[in-house]
Amino acid sequence: QVQLVESGGGLVQPGGSLRLSCAASGFTLDDYDLAWFRQAPGKEREGVSCISSSDGSTYYADSVKGRFTSSRDNAKNTLYLQMNSLKPEDTAVYYCAADSFGGANCRVDDYDYWGQGTQVTVSS
Repeated sequence: QVQLVESGGGLVQPGGSLRLSCAASGFTLDDYDLAWFRQAPGKEREGVSCISSSDGSTYYADSVKGRFTSSRDNAKNTLYLQMNSLKPEDTAVYYCAADSFGGANCRVDDYDYWGQGTQVTVSS
């Protein structure tokens, strides 16, 4: 059974950092396209960082480029999102996602497995 479990969210002041984790079970991270999405209240879910399984390339949304970094620990089968220089507009529920079919293009409909989400709040 494929399962994704996020952790690491919380309340942080502007300019601070957080690292989100996404522990995967039931499959090997290397075999799937992976992604981090976020959804703020009243807004659509948007792709933050998307990783291709075919070549390892990583896409970052313009709004987070230079501040967020995705990585993974294959031994722990865990995906991470390091978030630095956080801004109030980064406040959202963050989700990790996996695509078992391949060819994902960082769109919500491309991913068939989702975690439950973790809340990130950036506020002074």
